[in-house]
Amino acid sequence: MEKDIAEYIKKEFDKNHGPTWHCIVGRNFGSYVTHETNYFVYFYIDSKAVLLFKSG
Repeated sequence: MEKDIAEYIKKEFDKNHGPTWHCIVGRNFGSYVTHETNYFVYFYIDSKAVLLFKSG
């Protein structure tokens, strides 16, 4: 389910805002990413975190 949510968000952002977006959805993960300036968001929906950023 989390993988499906991440895939959907990534594809929608690629389509609507140009490539290349990356999306991680889950309850417990670490990250260390390089992203384009002003193209990074991290938020929670219920107990799931969403990390979305543009890089490339």
